[in-house]
Amino acid sequence: MATSVRFVIIPKVAHPWCDEVHRGAQEQAAALGRALGTEVVIDYQPPTSCDPVEQNAILERAAKTSPSGIAIDPVDTTDHMTAIHQVRSQGIPVVLFDSPSPDGSLTSIGNNFAQQGVIAAERLAKLINGTGKVAVMQGFPTAPNHKQRYDAQLATLKKYPGITIVDGGTDNDDIETARQQALSVLQSHADLRGYLCCDASGPLGIATALQEAGRVGQVKFVSMDGIQPILLAIQQGVIDSSSATMPKMQGAMSILMLWQASLGLPLPAAIDTGIDVITQENVGRHLAELA
Repeated sequence: MATSVRFVIIPKVAHPWCDEVHRGAQEQAAALGRALGTEVVIDYQPPTSCDPVEQNAILERAAKTSPSGIAIDPVDTTDHMTAIHQVRSQGIPVVLFDSPSPDGSLTSIGNNFAQQGVIAAERLAKLINGTGKVAVMQGFPTAPNHKQRYDAQLATLKKYPGITIVDGGTDNDDIETARQQALSVLQSHADLRGYLCCDASGPLGIATALQEAGRVGQVKFVSMDGIQPILLAIQQGVIDSSSATMPKMQGAMSILMLWQASLGLPLPAAIDTGIDVITQENVGRHLAELA
């Protein structure tokens, strides 16, 4: 048995949500190391921006170091992420996290992203009684999970004839961009009643914009994900609620799957890590769990 193994994790971008994935991976690695008497090293390599070219370059460099496996949250579809196929051809195991696998050839660790979008949109529609203007902010448009959420939100809102959908901006998985885009939308639509987003950058930017514009409470906001700043915004009433992924679980399961792949064991096509709906009623429990 090897005295140590090393797994590389490449998220979309450096971000607090991705830090939780890293934390879950580290906890799983420590547990494996204790049980197996083997050092399990996590090599976390976040891109500085959400950019397919940068992510491909990081993946290519990581492959040259001959890791035991790589977990990646792709910025683009795997068909366009050419480095993924090159890495696999070298015999290095690769799994996806927080992203669907279009053809099932790669193990996908995450949740049903379309369902996550539907949950958020349905909750918002009920909050505004199915009437009024709703802005939907895109994340990084080519990111498969962001696109599935966005498309599902639009489809859900279109079932309500009293709701008018407006362009909520595109944050490109950047918090400051989300803030600026949301401020512009709020200024353009004084009668806006609701806001939705598709990633974990949107909530933080939109929440700040609502506070700066003095529109907290007037505009109902149902967000994505459940990292600490989002939880605090829910607790404060800036965000009504959130349809949340479980990033620590995604990190943990990514390492467990890569460990099995490094032993030559077959992997499942997908692992569903679940969706959590976070509200005023249960946000205290979620904050306590993070603490």
